[in-house]
Amino acid sequence: MNVAYLMLVHKNPRLLERTIQALSSDESSFFVHIDRKANLEEFSHIRRTRVFLCEPQLSVYWGEFSQVDATLRLLRLALNSSIAHDYLIFMQGSDYPVRSSSYIHRFLENHKGSEFISLVSMPAPGYPFSKIEKVRYSSDKPVRRFFSRALGKLRLAHRDHRKYLGDLKPYAGDACWALSREACKYIVDFADRDASLERYLRNTLTSDEVFFHTIIGNSPFRPRVRRNLLYRDWSKPGDHPATLDEAHIKFFEENSAVWVEDQFGSGEALFARKFSDERLELVDRIDRMVRRKEEQNCNSYQK
Repeated sequence: MNVAYLMLVHKNPRLLERTIQALSSDESSFFVHIDRKANLEEFSHIRRTRVFLCEPQLSVYWGEFSQVDATLRLLRLALNSSIAHDYLIFMQGSDYPVRSSSYIHRFLENHKGSEFISLVSMPAPGYPFSKIEKVRYSSDKPVRRFFSRALGKLRLAHRDHRKYLGDLKPYAGDACWALSREACKYIVDFADRDASLERYLRNTLTSDEVFFHTIIGNSPFRPRVRRNLLYRDWSKPGDHPATLDEAHIKFFEENSAVWVEDQFGSGEALFARKFSDERLELVDRIDRMVRRKEEQNCNSYQK
């Protein structure tokens, strides 16, 4: 089971190094895109076997299509690698595994044929049609962006998605996923042959939560979809999940498996968000927990 980890980062260089260390194995490869706006010197020590940097880097802005552009670059880099990876796992810079690399690979082997991407048919709770119908220009178009915001307040900067997407039914969900090589190749082939979805979503907010989901949702891979493998805490109001603290780690430690159930379905979480360089002692606790659970699994196998 060869696994490619696609990593989109802009900060937390020490966390990135720890993540690569935790997931490294003979069957793991890492494809990393570092935001061009970041201090690249801080990442200069990230040099390991089977770690490939995506170059040239793009300037990536939260909620903008540049996130999709960078992810597509990572996908192409991984798919063109000399190694035929069975699964490609997309991660962001504050994610960290809560299970060992060997456990993750066994899990994927046992669930081979599944596509782990949380998606729902729009409209859905948290994903109204207004999410994709309100026009929002990117940061490299400041004048258009200013006027679109002004018109948006008057509800004039809106489009009917049905006029632009044709037969494509919009889907949305969490940005991170773990997809088979075949599904990833389907995404890249779709992007190459049909630019209509890209043209439409390029001027919307959080298009990374719609672009890949809509392609998979309208594909032959849709029946294979299960919720993604990421734990996030949305218990607090706001546009971002809660930063993980001691209470979250205690929850992980007390459960043999971290199970998640929400509008995307139910399933085991193998990764969690959000960690940072400022609280690496929490990562230390995760590492100890992972080793303990792996030892327990080994003991159960021997019995």
